[in-house]
Amino acid sequence: MGKRLVILGGGFAGLTLAQNLKDPRFEILLIDKNNYHLFQPLLYQVATGGLSPANIAAPLRAMVRSRLGTKVFLGEAVGFDPHLREIELADGARIPYDSLVVAIGMVNHFFDHPEWEKFAPGLKSLEEATLIRERTLNAFELAEKSTDPKEVDALLTFVVVGGGPTGVEMAGAIAELAHKTLCGEFRNIKPELARIILLEGSPRVLNTFDEKLSEKAVASLLHLGVETWTHARVQHIDGEKVVVKKGEVVETIPTRTVFWGAGVRANPLADKLALATGAAQDRAGRIVVKKDLSLEGFPEIFVLGDLANYSHQEGKPLPGVAPVALQQGHFMARLLKARADGEPDPEFTYHDRGSMATIGRSAAVAQIGRFKFSGFLAWVSWLFIHLMFLVQFQNRALVFFQLGWNYLTFNRSARLITPVGKRKKETG
Repeated sequence: MGKRLVILGGGFAGLTLAQNLKDPRFEILLIDKNNYHLFQPLLYQVATGGLSPANIAAPLRAMVRSRLGTKVFLGEAVGFDPHLREIELADGARIPYDSLVVAIGMVNHFFDHPEWEKFAPGLKSLEEATLIRERTLNAFELAEKSTDPKEVDALLTFVVVGGGPTGVEMAGAIAELAHKTLCGEFRNIKPELARIILLEGSPRVLNTFDEKLSEKAVASLLHLGVETWTHARVQHIDGEKVVVKKGEVVETIPTRTVFWGAGVRANPLADKLALATGAAQDRAGRIVVKKDLSLEGFPEIFVLGDLANYSHQEGKPLPGVAPVALQQGHFMARLLKARADGEPDPEFTYHDRGSMATIGRSAAVAQIGRFKFSGFLAWVSWLFIHLMFLVQFQNRALVFFQLGWNYLTFNRSARLITPVGKRKKETG
């Protein structure tokens, strides 16, 4: 029996490690609460009817089928015993390990207002994406039946909180859905009159991008009919309105549909890992790791991906994006092999490949090193890179065809209402 490597999380980091550690000296156990790998960067396309859930998810077992020494367990970790080298699952099972990799990602963060979550779902899972799709499409259906003009206006007002890439992409996609795709499909309302408002608390959207690219993003959003409010801080959210403070002015936006993209924090399991190991955490709850991604005092425990605070290159944590997780997964495979060979531990170095955000049909912004560009070229680059990141060839082909069809026709064929909220109540 080889050394047992337990990987918590089948995201980019965990799956990349499982696929690349092709060494018979290791027995790999990949544990995830879902039986699929999810391509999160395209969740907003599911949320707005552009893609179906199966287009951006792939079964984990199929992804590691050729690796005979790798097993997949469906389960959720709830505790750690680093001294016995065991993890505890929600069903009570205790799983021993020789090496442990924790790559369970982040969750939505509502800044001391957890009550907002039921009114403003985030975009971190397929369940949330299909819930957003349900609420968005239902808003148009309810408006079609309403005879109250004020109610119709509120139903046709969509608020996206957070002007980062997720918020910008969501706002642009909702605008295209309302102003293009749904035109002519209703008799009592005009979807093209829908109001889409993007709220950002800082002075500009996409504030991690070059300022000129932020300005171009705002111009593209305006062209799509999106209102961009900066210096706008949310004070209150309920089922009927959003209250926003802009400078010294407080404004109330009547709306029935709000989406959250304003913040994330570490998965709550990170707190348990920190408590068990004494590991330091940052303000977002991320685990502070060493240069080899291990924990201080526990060289056999590693934290990868969004959950890791790796601040050894520029003095600030690496961003929570897919390229970081992918590179860390590849690095971890090399490190574990080096240890098995008795060689010194390598140190992780991140190579920044750049940042991109899409705003709508033929519109995107990109900064890759010294190169900064926008428009159709940036959109094509965004599409190509995202297709390459999809883990299955079948998914790449389906997404390429579907997004190409959407581009040519504005038709979002996956706009189905599936009552997620009702199912949760029935099974909860």
